[in-house]
Amino acid sequence: MTVEPGLIWILAGLLLLVAELVLPGVFLLWVGLAAIGTGVLLLVTTPGFGVAVLVFLALLAGGVWIGLSRRSRLPRPGVNTPGSGLVGRSGTLLPDGGPGLRVRVGDSEWPARLPRGQRVPEGPVPVRVEGVDGTTLLVRPEWPLTPAGPGAATRAPPAP
Repeated sequence: MTVEPGLIWILAGLLLLVAELVLPGVFLLWVGLAAIGTGVLLLVTTPGFGVAVLVFLALLAGGVWIGLSRRSRLPRPGVNTPGSGLVGRSGTLLPDGGPGLRVRVGDSEWPARLPRGQRVPEGPVPVRVEGVDGTTLLVRPEWPLTPAGPGAATRAPPAP
C-alpha cells in the first residue's frame, strides 16, 4: 500500500496547525499552511521532490512576508508600557539628594529629566509627566517657573 505524498504533506500541515493551537506563536501557522499548499499541489500534479521543496519554501516565504507586512500595519498597543500609565500623571520632583533627578509618582520613585534649558528648582516641586524615555520620566513643573538671575529659576506661586 502506497500513500500519496500530497496526503502526507497535507497531514503534516494539519498537525502543524494543531500544534499552533497548543503552542501559539504564529510561526507554525505559516509552516502548516505552506505544507498544506504543497500537498494540494502534489495531489494536482506530480512534480519531483526538488520542485516540491522549492514550492514549500516559496509558500513559506510568502506566508511569512504576508504575516510580517500585516503586523507592521497594526497599531502598537499602549497596554503595559511605561508611558501608558504614567504620562499625564502628577508627581513631586524630589530635592536633589543624589546623582540625577528623581520624581515620586504615586508610591514609586523614578529617574527624571526636565525640558532642555529648564533649571532644577529648589525643594520639592509638583510636576506633570509629559513622556517616558526608557525608565526616565520627562517632567515639567505644574506651574511656570520665573527666572531669578543668571541661570537660576524659582517657583512662581500657583494661580488661585
